[in-house]
Amino acid sequence: MIVVVNAGGPVKELPDFSLWPSASYIGVDAGTIVLLERGIQPAAAVGDFDSVSAAEMAKIKKLFPKLNQAAAEKDETDTELALEKAMEFSPDTVIVTGVTGGRLDHYMSALHAIYKYQEKFQDTSFVLVNRQNRIRFLAPGTHRIQPDLNYRYISFYPFAQEVRGFKLEKFKYEVDDEVIPFGSTRFISNELETEGIVSFASGSCIVIESTDQ
Repeated sequence: MIVVVNAGGPVKELPDFSLWPSASYIGVDAGTIVLLERGIQPAAAVGDFDSVSAAEMAKIKKLFPKLNQAAAEKDETDTELALEKAMEFSPDTVIVTGVTGGRLDHYMSALHAIYKYQEKFQDTSFVLVNRQNRIRFLAPGTHRIQPDLNYRYISFYPFAQEVRGFKLEKFKYEVDDEVIPFGSTRFISNELETEGIVSFASGSCIVIESTDQ
């Protein structure tokens, strides 16, 4: 099962929701209104809703009469609350959208929240997607990456921990038993024509698949 979490970031950053026709959608704050405007009935709405108008809030409450509106001052972000709600659906994949563009602190907060949930729920795949990027985390081990015409470039970075024993096979640029230290830009903009294999022994690796606009 796929759950799509849509936050209230700039609409121009959003991906094509038709990619996930059978998904369950969770609206986060103003992201709930965006879903409704696109003809998508969210399965849930989460947040403090400080970014919606009174009329929009009335529309949300009509859809969710038992809505538990979060306090504006809280320890968790709205995105974290939405990820918590998403896990109630027992998903195979959680796709997070509407968290890029605009304020960079919101983007970084969402990225760290996704990392935390990926570490905690390793049987679920968490992916951050916008109109030209797909971001996910890999745990130590071997992973097969399929080429995707929508994402020409593939970049690898350490996240939270230095990556050791890093190996790329069947990529345009192959490496074997490398270390990716913090601050390295060596592994940016690789390319893939057939199935590629990524493996590493320790650390946490963030994968960013991108295309030019």
